[in-house]
Amino acid sequence: MSVAYTNGKIFNGEKIEENKAVLTNNEVIVGVVNANAIPSQYRTEDLKGFTLAPAFIDMQIYGGNGKLFSQDLTVESLKATYEYCLTGGCAHFMITMATNTIEKFLQGFEVVRAYWEQGGKGLLGLHLEGPYINPVKRGAHLANCVKKPTIQEVSLLLEKGKDVFKMMTLAPEQCDDAVIKLLQQHNIILSIGHSNATYKQALDAFNKGIPAATHMFNAMSPLQHREPGVVGAIMNHPTAMSSIVCDGVHVDYAAVHIAKKVLQQRLFFITDAVAETTNGEYQHLFRGDRYALPDGTLSGSALTMLQCVKNAVNHVGISLEESLRMASAYPAQLMAGSMLGKMEPGYRADFVVFDDALELQRVYC
Repeated sequence: MSVAYTNGKIFNGEKIEENKAVLTNNEVIVGVVNANAIPSQYRTEDLKGFTLAPAFIDMQIYGGNGKLFSQDLTVESLKATYEYCLTGGCAHFMITMATNTIEKFLQGFEVVRAYWEQGGKGLLGLHLEGPYINPVKRGAHLANCVKKPTIQEVSLLLEKGKDVFKMMTLAPEQCDDAVIKLLQQHNIILSIGHSNATYKQALDAFNKGIPAATHMFNAMSPLQHREPGVVGAIMNHPTAMSSIVCDGVHVDYAAVHIAKKVLQQRLFFITDAVAETTNGEYQHLFRGDRYALPDGTLSGSALTMLQCVKNAVNHVGISLEESLRMASAYPAQLMAGSMLGKMEPGYRADFVVFDDALELQRVYC
């Protein structure tokens, strides 16, 4: 079906324009044209004066709408998470499991497959955050499951997780080069996180092809003048990207501003959102603007992707256009050939629509 989205403002990836229309055919973008040049065969979709932008992408979310995936390994849990994502303009998500048993991860792989087989939408794959992290920086992760990797165990994850296991957060100082290379050979997106690496160790890892870091500032060795740590390595490396949790709780807005000033187009948003659960290995308790463990340890956010954008604009001073890129085009860069996150011909016609107050109006996907 050919559809033209018109009578609104269009974010074309660079700027927000009026009197334009987005042409799509069979859920693929054909192009952006003047509003008075829509071909007659296109059905028009009235945007009612609102702004249309590429739908958001969340590379790290653990659950939503009361369902924490690692505690409720069901297709219904993934459906609930997808519905939660949509409330914040996010059409694509990487379901995330924090440090756990290998058996739990293997169960997660099978549930993701079942979700896809049943026609489930939006799910990009599984992001394993751990278990190969540094116990010193484990944060809310399960201490008894943190470990160093073996080739045998990683090979098992790669075999059983084929086409499902897409991303891993790890501490490079805990992993042999052979493990890193094996994961890279299978096109797993690697990200440094929950790491106490020195500046040199982190820089070496980036230079060996690890493209990103996980939730900048949180659970990583800090920037200090005698040991710049993981934070310093992210800042000083020319291409390393990093996610950040823009809620003012995980990271103060001034620190987000500093990170953005240094990293520029290398910084992108994640929600790091969890769901409340009071039983099982992970117990996340809702605390108004965050989630915490029973002992008070910060364990996840209550964000949506649109709220990340809103916070960046209203509290950090990042332009709306750049904030939109941080929620779509930039995370998409980690996934080679995804055809997501841009308003360009050939890209997926998945859109978020919002008003001038940055309140969600609709998601097309």
